Amino acid sequence: MHPTDLATFLDQQHGVAIRSGHHCAQPLHRYLGVSASARASLYLYNTKEDVDSFIQALHDTVSFFNSFK
Repeated sequence: MHPTDLATFLDQQHGVAIRSGHHCAQPLHRYLGVSASARASLYLYNTKEDVDSFIQALHDTVSFFNSFK
């Protein structure tokens, strides 16, 4: 799944914001042979519930995209 698709779906369907793109790491992306990546960022104000919600949303999103295989 393309990282931008993942980020868009998580945002629109679950209200979860992540970053997709190069993250100022183009040499690493070239080395890994990928055009982009996705990342979730946490900070002091995030709660365990935030992390649990993200994990559930990620699981639901991956299951949704896998249903098309």
